[in-house]
Amino acid sequence: MVALAESCTGGLVSAALTEIAGSSAVLDRGFVTYSNEAKQQMLGVPAATIDARGAVSRETARAMAEGAIAHSRAQVAVAITGVAGPGGGSPEKPVGMVVFARAERNQTEALVEEKRFGELERGEIRYKAVLTALELLLP
Repeated sequence: MVALAESCTGGLVSAALTEIAGSSAVLDRGFVTYSNEAKQQMLGVPAATIDARGAVSRETARAMAEGAIAHSRAQVAVAITGVAGPGGGSPEKPVGMVVFARAERNQTEALVEEKRFGELERGEIRYKAVLTALELLLP
């Protein structure tokens, strides 16, 4: 069973999985946590983590994935947070920066991966983020 914690993809990874008949045997739940408040309330991401590192950070992605495991029946969870643009980027966190985390039940710490897709159009960034997330769900 898998769970997803999505921010910049807004549920697109869950939607891609549910396009497949029988996906209910694999997908436990998806959390769309676009706001910082949702990340805190639904996944238990500490406010201090968001305040110190930001919503788009390795630490927040890790906490999102670990929160998805803790709040589901899933054995594997993937989290996605990023800057899809066209605005909102900074020199440290440019448009196209997306951070992914993969947590497994009974694993001590989630694995984190950062991608910089470049200043593509919003839809392209989100599409590439969905593909990356799906790859992270593979065994």
